[in-house]
Amino acid sequence: MSVTELYTKYTRVWIPDPEDVWRAAEITRDYQEKEPVLHLKLEDETPLQYPVGPSSNPLPFLRNPDILVGENDLTALSYLHEPAVLHNLKVRFLESNHIYTYCGIVLVAINPYEQLQIYGEEVITAYSGQNMGDMDPHIFAVAEEAYKQMARNERNQSMIVSGESGAGKTVSAKYAMRYFATVGGSSSDANVEEKVLASSPIMEAIGNAKTTRNDNSSRFGKYIQIGFNRRYHIIGANMRTYLLEKSRVVFQAEDERNYHIFYQLCASASLPEFRDLSLTSAEDFTFTSMGENIFIEGVNDAEDFKKTREALTLLGIKDSSQSNIFRVLASILHLGNVEIRSERDGESCHISGDDVHLKHFCRLLGVELQQMEHWLCHRKLATASETYVKNMSSKQSANARDALAKHIYARMFDWIVEHINVVLQASSKQHSFIGVLDIYGFETFDINSFEQFCINYANEKLQQQFNSHVFKLEQEEYMKEQIPWTLIDFYDNQPCIDLIEARLGVLDLLDEECKVPKGTDQNWAQKLYKQHLSSAHFQKPRMSNISFIIVHFADKVEYQCDGFLEKNRDTVYEEQINILKASQFQLVADLFHEKDGVPTSKSSKVNVRSAKTTTKTPNREHRQTVGHQFRSSLHLLMDTLNATTPHYVRCIKPNDYKEAFSFDSSRAVQQLRACGVLETIRISAAGYPSRWTYLDFFSRYRVLLKKSDMMLADKKLVCKNLLETLIKDPDMFQFGKTKIFFRAGQVAYLEKLRADKFRAACIKIQKTVRGWLQRVRYRKIRKAAITLQRYGRGYMARRYADFLRLTRAAIICQKQYRMVRDRRAFLRVRQAVVTIQAFTRGMFTRRIYWEFLLHHKAMIIQKNVRGWIQRTKFRRARVAAIIIQCAYRRVRAKRQLKQLKIEARSAEHLKKLNTGMENKIVQLQRKVDDQSKEFKSQSEQLILLNTSLSSEVNKLQKELQQTRSQQGEGGQLQEELKRLKEELEEASAQRKTLEEEYGTEKWRLQQRVEELERENSLLKSEKEEMNQRILQNAKTAEGGSKAAKMEAGLQKELDLERQRYQNLLKEFSRLEQRCENLKEDLSLTKFQPGHRRNTSNQSSLESDSNYPSISTSEVGDTEDSLQLVEEMGMEKAAMDISVFMKLQKRVRELEQERKRLQANVDKMEELSKRKGPEPRSPASEEETADLAYNNLKRQELETENKKLKNDLNELRKAIAERASQNSPSNEMQDSYHVLLSQLKAANEELDARKEEVLILKTQIVSTAQVLENSDQDDHNVPEMDNRKEPLDKDKALSSYHGLSESKKLLEAQLQSQARQHRDELEALHTQIELLRNDIEKKQDILNYMSSLSPDAKVEYSVQQEITRLTNDNLDLKELVEKLEKNEKKLKKQLRIYMKKVQELEACQAAMDQGGRIKPELTRQVTVQRKEKDFEGMLEYNKEDESLLLKNLITDMRPNMVSATVPCLPAYILFMCIRHADYINDDQKVESLLTSTINAIKKVLKKSDDFEMTSFWLANTSRLLHCLKQYSGDEAFMTQNTSKQNEHCLKNFDLAEYRQVLSDLSIQIYQQLIKVAEGIIQPMIVSAMLESESIPSLAGVKPMGYRNRSSSMDTDADGHTSYTLEALIRQLGQFHSIMSEHGLDPEIMGQVVRQLFHCINAVTLNNLLLRKDVCSWSTGMQLRYNTSQMEEWLRANNLYQSKAAATLEPIIQAAQLLQVKKKTSQDGEAICSLCSSLTSQQIVKILNLYTPLNEFEERVTVAFIRNIQSRLKDRNDPPQLLVDTKQMFPVLFPYTPSALSLETLHIPASLGLNFLVRV
Repeated sequence: MSVTELYTKYTRVWIPDPEDVWRAAEITRDYQEKEPVLHLKLEDETPLQYPVGPSSNPLPFLRNPDILVGENDLTALSYLHEPAVLHNLKVRFLESNHIYTYCGIVLVAINPYEQLQIYGEEVITAYSGQNMGDMDPHIFAVAEEAYKQMARNERNQSMIVSGESGAGKTVSAKYAMRYFATVGGSSSDANVEEKVLASSPIMEAIGNAKTTRNDNSSRFGKYIQIGFNRRYHIIGANMRTYLLEKSRVVFQAEDERNYHIFYQLCASASLPEFRDLSLTSAEDFTFTSMGENIFIEGVNDAEDFKKTREALTLLGIKDSSQSNIFRVLASILHLGNVEIRSERDGESCHISGDDVHLKHFCRLLGVELQQMEHWLCHRKLATASETYVKNMSSKQSANARDALAKHIYARMFDWIVEHINVVLQASSKQHSFIGVLDIYGFETFDINSFEQFCINYANEKLQQQFNSHVFKLEQEEYMKEQIPWTLIDFYDNQPCIDLIEARLGVLDLLDEECKVPKGTDQNWAQKLYKQHLSSAHFQKPRMSNISFIIVHFADKVEYQCDGFLEKNRDTVYEEQINILKASQFQLVADLFHEKDGVPTSKSSKVNVRSAKTTTKTPNREHRQTVGHQFRSSLHLLMDTLNATTPHYVRCIKPNDYKEAFSFDSSRAVQQLRACGVLETIRISAAGYPSRWTYLDFFSRYRVLLKKSDMMLADKKLVCKNLLETLIKDPDMFQFGKTKIFFRAGQVAYLEKLRADKFRAACIKIQKTVRGWLQRVRYRKIRKAAITLQRYGRGYMARRYADFLRLTRAAIICQKQYRMVRDRRAFLRVRQAVVTIQAFTRGMFTRRIYWEFLLHHKAMIIQKNVRGWIQRTKFRRARVAAIIIQCAYRRVRAKRQLKQLKIEARSAEHLKKLNTGMENKIVQLQRKVDDQSKEFKSQSEQLILLNTSLSSEVNKLQKELQQTRSQQGEGGQLQEELKRLKEELEEASAQRKTLEEEYGTEKWRLQQRVEELERENSLLKSEKEEMNQRILQNAKTAEGGSKAAKMEAGLQKELDLERQRYQNLLKEFSRLEQRCENLKEDLSLTKFQPGHRRNTSNQSSLESDSNYPSISTSEVGDTEDSLQLVEEMGMEKAAMDISVFMKLQKRVRELEQERKRLQANVDKMEELSKRKGPEPRSPASEEETADLAYNNLKRQELETENKKLKNDLNELRKAIAERASQNSPSNEMQDSYHVLLSQLKAANEELDARKEEVLILKTQIVSTAQVLENSDQDDHNVPEMDNRKEPLDKDKALSSYHGLSESKKLLEAQLQSQARQHRDELEALHTQIELLRNDIEKKQDILNYMSSLSPDAKVEYSVQQEITRLTNDNLDLKELVEKLEKNEKKLKKQLRIYMKKVQELEACQAAMDQGGRIKPELTRQVTVQRKEKDFEGMLEYNKEDESLLLKNLITDMRPNMVSATVPCLPAYILFMCIRHADYINDDQKVESLLTSTINAIKKVLKKSDDFEMTSFWLANTSRLLHCLKQYSGDEAFMTQNTSKQNEHCLKNFDLAEYRQVLSDLSIQIYQQLIKVAEGIIQPMIVSAMLESESIPSLAGVKPMGYRNRSSSMDTDADGHTSYTLEALIRQLGQFHSIMSEHGLDPEIMGQVVRQLFHCINAVTLNNLLLRKDVCSWSTGMQLRYNTSQMEEWLRANNLYQSKAAATLEPIIQAAQLLQVKKKTSQDGEAICSLCSSLTSQQIVKILNLYTPLNEFEERVTVAFIRNIQSRLKDRNDPPQLLVDTKQMFPVLFPYTPSALSLETLHIPASLGLNFLVRV
C-alpha cells in the first residue's frame, strides 16, 4: 500500500515524546507525498504540525487497531515496532494487571511489586499438559513447554532468566524450579524436589543483598541443572555459580547492605549456640554498616535465619558443619573491625596486641594470633636468590585485609555450593536435564567498573546466542511451510565480543597488564586506546584519559579504569593463606586445600576431593585472573546452552520506586532494548510476522467474500482468490502448507477492509430500520389524531348537555329557596308569640308554688323541735339507771373474785380441769376413729359397687354380643347402659358426699385442736402465776417442811401436765398423718377411675404407724418390679402401686423419727446440763439419761413392731382375697407369689427387729435394776462417800455404747434404704405416668362413646373389642415366633452337635482303618427338610476357593455376565458366605471374605478401564448391601419378604467386614472418578470453549507466534478437537455402563455430580487463564453448552443429583461475558448475578474480556474498580482457580434387593460347576 493510502485522515500514529517516549496522535488531514508537515491532533485535542523529512525525520509509526491492543503475544500485532510493543505491555500491565506477555519465543515478565495469587497448586495443575499458546502467558507455561519438549524430543532444555537488578529474576527462576519439582516429582522417597527448592533460601542468604534498586538482589549468576530419569522424574540437581560480587563483602554504597547472612547472624547473636561467636548488632561491624541502614522494611532477619538453618538441615548439613560455617562468617565480620595503625614514617603499620576483634578472628578460625598479626602488616617478596619481608603501609594492609576477607567469603561460598551439589547429586543415571539460568541483565550506572564490564560481556554472549536461536526458528518455520526463504538481516554482535575476548582484546590486555610488576590502570587504558581506537565498538571519552566506552548491543557504556587491575588480580598474599591452611579446624583448612586445578564451578558434575598437602596448586590458582576465570566459565556455559533448547524469560523493572503496578515508560524502553525483545520484534517484522491458518483466515474474513466464492469446498483456494483480489502486491503475503504469512501492516489493512464492510452493512441496516421506525411513528401519530378528534367532539357535546342540566336545576333551586325563606319568617313570628305566652304563665305559677313551700317548711321546724325535747328527757333517765346497775354489779364481782382466788390456790381445781380435757380428747379420738371406720366401710362399699358394676358391664357386654348375634335388637342394651350410667353417677355422687363429710370432719378436728391449744396456753399462764405465788408464799412461810411438800406436789402435777401435753401433740401429729393418708387414698381413687379397690389397698391405708422399719427386701428391686409390670400387664400391676408408695412413705417417716429421737437426746443432754449444779453424781445423771432413752426406744419399737405386724397380716389377707376373687390365671398366680415372697421377706425383717427389741429390753431391765439397787444403797448408807462408783458402771457404759452403735447402724441402713426407695419411686412415677396416659385415653373413649348414638355406640364397642382381640392375637403371634426362633436355634445347635459327633465318629473310623481318604461333601443326615426346594445357598470345598475366586473375580469380564442378573458375582459370593454361616464354619467365612477383597483390589490395581471399575464398584456395593440385608438386624429387614428373612445369617456377625467392604467401595469409587476424569479431561476445554456448538457465532482473532506449529506436538496433525456432542456422548456411555452393571442410582448421581464438577472446574480455570476465549461469543457458546448438559441430566433423570448446581459458576461466568458492562447499574447487576463466583474471578474475567470486533467496547478500568469496591465486603477464598481435585463426600445408601436367592440361575459359561446348590 502506498503512503497516501496509509496516512489518511483519522489514521492514528505514534510520535516521539521526551517524557513518555512515545505519544499517540491522530491525522487530521490526508498526507500527500513530499509534504514537509503532517497535520496531527493529540489525545488532549491539541493540534500539532509534525515536520516530516525523507532522511532527518521519517513518517511516524502507525498505531494498531484497538482490537489488537492487549494481545498475549506481541508478534500478533499488525504493526511491529517499539511504540506498539511499549503500549501493549503498558495496557496489559496497568489495565488488566497482566505481568506476563509473549514476544515470540520470549516471555516478558514485569515485576508487579505485589504478591499475586497466580502461583498456587491449582494454577500448576491448570498449565500442566497444555500447549504454550493455549493459555495466557505465564512462567508456568514456559516451564511446561520446556518439560514437554524434553519429554517429546528427548533433548535437554534451558530456561534463561535475565534482567536487571530488581526485575524479579530470582523469583521467576524460583517459580520455574517449583513447577518442575511439582510436575516432575521424584518417584522415590528421597524428596529430591524438596531439596532442590530448599537450596533457594540458602543461596539467597549467602548470595543476595540489598541494593538501591532491589531489596533482594542476586549478586551472582547461577545455572541450576535439574536432572530427570527416563520416566522424567527428578533424580538430582547441580548448581554452577558465576562472578560472585566479592567486593560487596568489604564495601557497600549508601543505602545498601552486605549479604543477608551477616545480618541474619547478628540478629540471632543472642541465641545460646551463637554466644561464642562474640557478635553484636550489625551496626557495630564495619563490613555491615557502610550503607548506614541495616534494616529492610518488612524483612525479619531472625526469622529468615531460622529458614536458612532449616534449609541447611534439610539438605543434610550437620549442626557441627553449620556451626563451623557460622564461625567462618563471624570471623569475617571481626576481621573487618581489626584496626591497622600507621607508623610515623608512613611506610609501615602495626596492629595493637590488645585488639579484641583480631583475637576473636584468630579464635574463631583456629589460627595463630602472632602470625596473623605479623602477616597482616608485612608481605614476603621472593626473588631468584633470596626472600625479603617488607613492611606495608596502612592502606596496603587494609587492602590486604579486605582481600583476605573477600577470599575467605568466596571460598566459603564455593564450599557451600559444592556441598549442596553433593546432596543434590543424582543417585541414578541422568537421562536428561532442564537448566535454569538466573543471571544478571545488562547494567549501566553512572560509574561502571570491572563487575559491570563482566556482566555486560556475559549479556553480549547471551544476546548473540539469542539472536542466532531466533533466526534459526524463523528459518525452520519458513522451511516447514515451504515458502521462499530470503535472508533476514539481523544484528550480529560478534565484533563487540571479539573486542572483549579476542587476542589482544580488552581482557587479554588486562591480563597482560596484571602480569607487569608496575602495571597501573592508566597504562592499561593507554594500551586500549592504542590498540582499539579504530574499532567501531570502542570509543574514547573526550574529557577523560582513564575510561573507555564500548558500544554494546543495548547501549553505549562508559567504564572507569580505576580498580580494574586490582579486581582482576584478586590479590591474596600466600603467607596469609598458609596461616589459614594450618588452622585447627578442618573446615577452615579444607577451604584452601580443596581446589586442585580447574574450579569445580566450571564443571557440570561435582567431584569432591580430599585436601592436598602441596602448596603449588593454590599458588598457580591465585595467579589466575578473575577475568580469565570468568571467560572460561562463560564459554562453558555457552557450550551448555548451545547443546540445549533455550527458553527465554526477560524480566522488566517497571519503575525505580518499587511501587505496585506503576509503569515508567522510559525505564521500560531502556530494558526492552537491553534484553533483546525489540530485536526479536525487528527480526519478526523483517519477514512475515503475521501468520494465519487457512481455516481461521476464512472464518475471520469470510465477510469480504462473494456468495459464489463461499460455496467452494476448497477453503485454501477461496483464501488465495480473496487475497489476490484484496492485496495487489504479491510480496505482501505468502501461502504455506497450512498457513498464510503476511508482511507487517497487512493484517491491519484487512481489518480495515473488514470494518468498512461491517460499517456499510450497519449503515444499510440502520437506514432500513430508521425508515421502518418512521413509518411506524407516522401510523401511530395518525391514529392518535383521529382518536383525539373523536374524544374532543364527544367532550364538547357532553359539556352542552351539562349546561342544559345546570340551567334547569338553577330554576328549581330558586323556587325552592324562595319558598323556604317565606316559611322560615312565618315560623319565627309564631315561635316568638308562643314563647311570650309560656314565660307569662310560668311566672304566675311559680308565685303560687312559693307560698305553699313556705307553709310546709314552718311545719317541719315545729315537728323537729318537739322531738328533740322528748329525746333529751329520755337520755337523762337512762344514764341514771345505768349508774345504779354498775355500782351493784361491782360489789358482786368483788365478792366472786375473792372466792375465785381462794379456789385457785387449791390443786384439786387443776385436776378437774385436766380431767375434763382428757375426757374431751378421748371423745374426739373416738369420734375420729368412728368416722374413719365409717369412711372405710363406705369406701369398701364403693369398691364393691364398682366391682359389681364392672362385672355387670362385662355380663351385659356378653349378653349384648349374644343378643346381636341372635336377634339384632339393641333397645334393652341401651336401657341397661343408661341404668349403669345412672348408677355410676350415683356412685360418684356418693363419693363426693364422702369427700365433703371428710373435709368437714377434718375442719372440725382442726378447730377442736386449736381450742385445746388455746386452753393449754391458758393453763400454762395460770401455772406460771401459781409458781410465782408459791415462791412468794415460801418466802413468807415459817415452816420449811410444809413448803417443800407443796413444791414437790406441784412439781409432780407439772410433770403430769407436761406428759399430757406431749400426748396431745402426739395425737395431733397422728391425726395429721391420718389425714394425709386419707388424702392420698382420695387422690389414688381420682387418678384411677376404673380401678378395682380390694382389701389389699385398704390394708395399706389403715396403718397408723409413725415410725416403721422396712428393709429393701420388702419393696423389691426396681428392675424386678418393672419386669413384673411387663409380665402382669399395666392394668394389673397398677393395683399394687399404692403398696409400694406406702412403703416409700414409711421410709421417709423413719428418717423423720430418727431426727426426732436425736432431738430428744439433745433435750435430755440439755436437761442434764441444767441439773448439773444440783448435788448429783455424774454417774447418776448418765444413768438417768440412758434409762430415759432406753425406755423411750423400747416403747417405740414395741408399738412399731405391733403395727407392722398388723399391716403385714392385713396385706397378706388382702392379697389372698384378691387372688381368690380373680380368675386363676397364670399371671395372677405369679403376681401373687411375688407379693407373697415380699411379705415373707418383710416378716423376716420383723423378726429381726423383734430380736433387737428383746435385746434392748434386757439391757433396759438390767440398767433399771442396777439403778434401783444403787438408789437403795444410797438410802441405806447416806454417809457413803460420793466418790464411790456403782459396781455395774462398766456394764451400763457398754450397753449405752451398744445402743449408740445400733442407732448408727440403723441410721446407715435407713439412709441406704431411703436411696434405694428413692430410685424405685422414680421408676414407679414413670409407671404412674403411663397408667395416667392410659386412663386418659380410656376416658376419652368413654367421652366419645357418650356422644355417639346408640347404634354407633354398639358398633364402636364392637370395634374396640375387635381391636383388643387383634392386639392380643398379635401378642400371641409374637410369643409363638419367639418360641419358634428358640426352637430353630435349638434344632440348629442339635444339628451342629450331631454333625460334630458324626465327624468325630468318621475320624475315629478313618483312624481305625489307617487310611487317609478325602471326605466327600454330603448332605447332613440330621437335617430334616420338609421341602426339597433350593434354600439360596451354594456349597463348595475349601480346596476350590482359589478356583472360585479365579473364575468369579480374576478372570471375570463384564461382558461375560451382561445377559444375566446385574451384580451376579456379588450374589454368588454371598450365597457361598451364607452356606459357610449355615454350617458355622468361621474360618471358611473369614477366608472367603478376605480373599474376595484382596482379589478385587488386585484386579482393579491392574486395570484402569472404566467398565471394569464400574463393574466391581456395583458388585462390591451389592455384596455390602446383601451383608446388611441378610444380617438379621431389624433396621435392615423392614423391606424384606418373609422368605428373605428366613435366609438371614444365623451364626456370625459380619459388621467388621461390612466396614471393610464400605472402605473398599469408597476406594473403587475414587478410582472410578479418577479414570472417568482422565477420559473426559482432554475433551472438556475443546468441547466447552473451543467447538462451535452454534455455527458462525465465534469470531477469530489474529494469533501470535505461540500458535505456530513449533509450539504444538509435531508427531500429530494437531491436538484432537472434541465437540460438545462427543463429550455428552461420552457421559452417556458412562451412564449406560453404570446402569448396565446395576450400580445404585444414588451412586450414579454422585458420580455424575463429581464429573460435572470436574467439567466446571476445568472450564472455568481455562476461561480464567485464557484471554482469547473471554468474549461475548464465547459466553453465548458456553451458555448453550451448559444448557445442553442440563438437558442431558433431565433426559437421564439425574437432575435431582445436584449435578446441575455444580455448573452454576460457569453459567454465571457465561452470563458475565454477555451482560452490559458500562454503568453503575450494570455493576450492581453483575454483583448480584455472580453469587457463585469469587470477587477475584469476576475481576479477572472483566480484565480478560476481549472484543472480537471494533464495534464492541472494552471494559473500562473505572468500571472494574467500581466492581472491586462493591465486592470488597465479600469473604471469598484467596485462590483464583477452582480446585479440580476436590472430591465430594460419597455416601452409599442402603438399597435392599428384591431378588430371591433361591431363584438365581448361574450360567454354565462361568465354570462354576463345582458349586452345589443347597
